[in-house]
Amino acid sequence: MPMFRPVLGALFGAAALGLALPVAGAGGGVTITSHGHSALLIQGGGSSVLLNPYQSVGCAAGLTMPAVSANVVLASSLLRDEGAKVGGGRFLATPGSYKLAGIRFEGFAAPHDRVGGRRFGNGVIWRWRQGGLEFAHLGGTAATLKPEDKVLLGRPDVLIIGIGGGAKVYSGSEAAAVVRELNPRRVIPVQYLRSSKAPLNCDQGDSKAFLEALKGLAVNKPGGVLTLTPPLGDTTKIELMP
Repeated sequence: MPMFRPVLGALFGAAALGLALPVAGAGGGVTITSHGHSALLIQGGGSSVLLNPYQSVGCAAGLTMPAVSANVVLASSLLRDEGAKVGGGRFLATPGSYKLAGIRFEGFAAPHDRVGGRRFGNGVIWRWRQGGLEFAHLGGTAATLKPEDKVLLGRPDVLIIGIGGGAKVYSGSEAAAVVRELNPRRVIPVQYLRSSKAPLNCDQGDSKAFLEALKGLAVNKPGGVLTLTPPLGDTTKIELMP
C-alpha cells in the first residue's frame, strides 16, 4: 500500500436500524439511507458503513439520530454534530489506512476551516471502495483542493460533500467547484439546512446556492433511501436526499 500525503428519529422504519434493507454482494452496488444532517448508512459488498452520526447540537439541533448499527463508523471529526460515538461498529475519526469488514479505508487529514486548520483544526476525508463503487467523503472540510489532492482522490463514483457553508463547511459555490474538479458520477450533498429556519448558533444555509452553481446537472430526489448499482455511467448527477 503506497503512502499517501495527508489531504484534505427513525424515519424509515426498520431501515433506520440498518437491519431490514437488502445488502448487495461484493461489486453488486449499495443501498444508502439518509438519517439527516451528514449521517448516511451505506450497505453493500457484505458490509455496512455509517457516516457522521450526530448528537442533537449545533446545526443538528432538533434532529434525532436513530440507533443505527454498522460494521464501521467513519466520522469527519470528533465534533458532536458529525462524530458522535453512537451506535455499534468500529469508530474511525483519525487519518490512516485501515482494513475492516473486508474494506480498505483511507483517511486523509484536511483543514476544517479556510485558514489551514488554525481555527477548527483538521477533519478527515475518507476514501474507500464498497459494492463495486469508489466513495469519497468530504463531509467535514472547507479546504481548497490542491492538484495533488485531486490526484489522490481520483474520480469518485460517489462524492459525499458538505454544501451548507458557514465556518467549517464548503459554501454552495465552493462545493460546486469541487464537484467540477473531481467530476464524480453521483453527488450526495450533506451538511445543509433542510428546513426554512436554522437552529440557534447554526451558520449553515440551504441547497439553493449549490444547485444554482451546478445548474444543468440532473437533480434526483430519491427520498430517504437510494440504491446505486454499477456501472453508473459517465454523467454527473446530484442525489438530493432529505
